[in-house]
Amino acid sequence: MALPNPPTHRPRRPQPSICHISKAWTHLTLAPMAMLSLALLSLCGCQDDTALVRKIQYKRQVEQQSRSQQDHLGEVFALLKQYVELEPKKARRQIAYHLNRWSENQPAATAKRPDLTKSIADLYPPEELSKLIDEQTFQVADAQHLRDCYLFHSIASWVDSDLMNETLLDDWFKSLSASLPEEQLDQLRTATRLFDWTIRNVSFEPDVPTTGAPPGPKFPFGMTFRGPGYRQTDYQAVMRGMGDGLQRAGVFTELCRQANIPAAVIGTIDGKSGKVTPFFVGVLVADDIYLFEPRLGIFVPGPGQEGIATLAQARRDELVLRRLSIAGLDEFTYPIDKNDVQQCAAMFNLSAIAISPRMQQLQQGLTGNRRMNVYVDPDDLAKKFDAVTGISSVRMWDVPVLAEIYRAVCDQYAERDPIFNFWYVARWAMLEADMDSAKNLISGRWRHLTGQFSDVEDENIKGARTLYLEQRAPEFEIEDLRIDVDLQIAYGIRRSDLDVDAAEYDRQIAQIQAMMRMGKRLATYWLSLLQADDGRTETAERWIDDRVLDESQVSEWVEPARYNLGRLAEALGQTDRAIEIYKREGAPQEHGNRIRARLLSKQTDEG
Repeated sequence: MALPNPPTHRPRRPQPSICHISKAWTHLTLAPMAMLSLALLSLCGCQDDTALVRKIQYKRQVEQQSRSQQDHLGEVFALLKQYVELEPKKARRQIAYHLNRWSENQPAATAKRPDLTKSIADLYPPEELSKLIDEQTFQVADAQHLRDCYLFHSIASWVDSDLMNETLLDDWFKSLSASLPEEQLDQLRTATRLFDWTIRNVSFEPDVPTTGAPPGPKFPFGMTFRGPGYRQTDYQAVMRGMGDGLQRAGVFTELCRQANIPAAVIGTIDGKSGKVTPFFVGVLVADDIYLFEPRLGIFVPGPGQEGIATLAQARRDELVLRRLSIAGLDEFTYPIDKNDVQQCAAMFNLSAIAISPRMQQLQQGLTGNRRMNVYVDPDDLAKKFDAVTGISSVRMWDVPVLAEIYRAVCDQYAERDPIFNFWYVARWAMLEADMDSAKNLISGRWRHLTGQFSDVEDENIKGARTLYLEQRAPEFEIEDLRIDVDLQIAYGIRRSDLDVDAAEYDRQIAQIQAMMRMGKRLATYWLSLLQADDGRTETAERWIDDRVLDESQVSEWVEPARYNLGRLAEALGQTDRAIEIYKREGAPQEHGNRIRARLLSKQTDEG
């Protein structure tokens, strides 16, 4: 049974209405052109100025078409800006419509199907792959690709600031300034900011989940239920704020693409089977691939534990990868060594839509503050990575395709199996359910990620901070839901209105209370991260200490909150406290945390 729709903040207060996208602007007609032509002809008298008139007509027509085209792109971006607040199917149709109207007067795209498409061709029926890649007309499915591009571009834009510098690398960057050109130095610094933000904001899950689940469906292509990487998309990972190592790799590479930084998932190649196992994300700057380890949540330290290791250094110096192990703790032995990285594969996190000619056409039309990367030439990217010594194979990463297949199979199975359906939606219902509180929470998350932290009072728009605070209903209100008639009416669960028996009614009350508590705790955790993102370090520390880690408010966000508390302690100069937090036993990311503690201790000793 669908859950009733509770309000997003305390009852008895009027609910603000959701702003809707305005109707598309009325298209300009050519009637003024005809009037202009008659006027010009009357002024010209008997002179043959036909060519001049036509020239003026043509110029005006081009200008009008340009304004009309700009309007359609404007409508697309207006829809993307408020995407999570709209009805999804309708929004996707509107986006496709406006894009096709815009493209009518655009030069045809010249892109052909990339050679690298062969690496994912077996995962699609031929006709489906052709529709996704070769089709010139914009499709409804393109809207989700553009939504992702818009979101990751927004994140990359505000994260790339001095506030987000990785302090462990400050001295190293100073030393590089004499040898690395400024543009390349900026690229590398941006990459470290984006990686660090990913680790702090996408909390770590193991490849094999430890939480229980009912039996799941069977999958094609050797996939397994709740398998690593593909059990959620990059969009889901960043919106939910939780993912395994491969999902972190996906988020990081998405951010790099929007920042114009070439990045790929780097995997080792089994010499006998040819199987590729991903371990790192490699960022290409000049001729070097710099290595980041998303499972550990740390960049790979270079020789002497200085800076970020390159692939060349990992291939040459056996100590580089050996130091990813923790001495004396066998459970934290890093599984690969120098010999394993002599020949590696570079895999590109791209969807089939991202390499289509229509996205190339759109890319060429995005200017000014609408610039974002919606198209990639994978063959060009492959040439750049293939030129680096140690890269013996280049391909498109199959995980984005598998994630879409996984979601489609689970959606279909959930329609047939009610037990699976309940498990499938329950964990993230406080964020994704069709109820007002979930809609407001996801709106808060969207505005947080797109950099809209504060209210815009002139436009009556609530920022992420306000929307998060409204999810924090007091505990007495949650408890009173069972006995307070006014609250029950406000949440739409009056028993007399629902025509249900006492047991069913009690079950619905319990569900709503559980949802309210889950949403409150998630909003509290995200609010602490927002305070840190906004440079309010001491406030963020207090929120985590006093609220997220409150023993009466235990949730699945305790462990990532502790990690972020360590990062805040670093920022506040509380080095000993940070190291103690990182060495805490049993943390999901303990292996990588201990490496960070070692680097922090080394930095402190040298300082």
